[in-house]
Amino acid sequence: MRRKTESQAASNDPANANRKQRSDRPAEATGRQSYSSILINFGKCLLLIVIVPPFLNYASLQREGQMLLPKDGQMVDVGLGQKMHLLCKGRGKPAVILDAPTGMSSDIWVHVQEKVSSLTKVCTYDRMGLGFTKRLMQNETTGTEKVWRPSTTGRMVDDLHRLLQGAGIATPFILVGSELGALNSRFYSHIHDVQVSDLVLIDPIPEDIFEEDQWKEYWYGKLLPSLQARQFSAATGLSRVLIILGAIEPMLQGENVSEEVIQRQKYLLSNPAHQSSAVDEHYFMNESAAQVRDITKFKPLSSQISVSMLTGDSFDKQMPQHLNQMVAEHQKRFLKESYPSANHVHIKGADRRMIYKKPSAISQHLWKLVSQRQARPQSE
Repeated sequence: MRRKTESQAASNDPANANRKQRSDRPAEATGRQSYSSILINFGKCLLLIVIVPPFLNYASLQREGQMLLPKDGQMVDVGLGQKMHLLCKGRGKPAVILDAPTGMSSDIWVHVQEKVSSLTKVCTYDRMGLGFTKRLMQNETTGTEKVWRPSTTGRMVDDLHRLLQGAGIATPFILVGSELGALNSRFYSHIHDVQVSDLVLIDPIPEDIFEEDQWKEYWYGKLLPSLQARQFSAATGLSRVLIILGAIEPMLQGENVSEEVIQRQKYLLSNPAHQSSAVDEHYFMNESAAQVRDITKFKPLSSQISVSMLTGDSFDKQMPQHLNQMVAEHQKRFLKESYPSANHVHIKGADRRMIYKKPSAISQHLWKLVSQRQARPQSE
């Protein structure tokens, strides 16, 4: 009984209660400090993730931009304070000018250029904002340049014309284009017809295809958002991290692709300026198509220019079948209406990626054209 009474007295003692409260306070304070410490550390990690990758990516791009510039290439002054990257290989006439697909750099032609350059001079170039051709933020324009919006066919053709003149490329030449490059090549051939001997269209995008709602839904509702996501990934430095982890791989690979070309592709995948221009070219494709449609009606192609079109089993194997059929129908229609005497070459098992997946078929066709042009003066 005495022990129980003493214990009750001790529990009812105010002094003991105060001491217990004071002993609980440090535990609560420690808990609050631990929670705050977790939040602070989380904030630091988040800050590092947001700031460090873009900063390191930018620093790497500045270094790689100088190191990876093709040694045989040249930066040609095209006026208006701008320079464009041009890479020519081989010697001879007629020269072959290659215009890349939508949003791609000149490296996409590496296999075709290497093969055909053993016969004649073959030149590739980077359009404004792509590859190693930097687009200036502010550019005073004069004359016809004010008519065309940047990243549209009219403006690109004007750029190409000044580039070829500045580089002293002999005319007439064989002009080859794929996708958007085909629109550019068509526009160029209609305006500067005396400079072109042969026009080669590889998987051209028909100008009337953008009048189809299903095509516009695919182009602007699916394809363009994926490219915008790639642009955001490059701007945040995420693309470089994914490349290091092997989650993103270059298009051009294999034993026949040099390490320099592979590194250039990785550089461009991580370059937000290149990706931004690729997005612009896709965004303004409808306007480019309208410009080509207008110029073909205004100025028909010279009968002196031979035209050939190379297509595969489908436009894009990754697209739905009904869209591939739609493109094929429009291609046949525009070829019949605009170039009725054109030579249509079908490449079995190919699609729009034939430039780097089946380059030999393109090289053989160009080899044949060059040989015919070279033999003609001798026979005459």
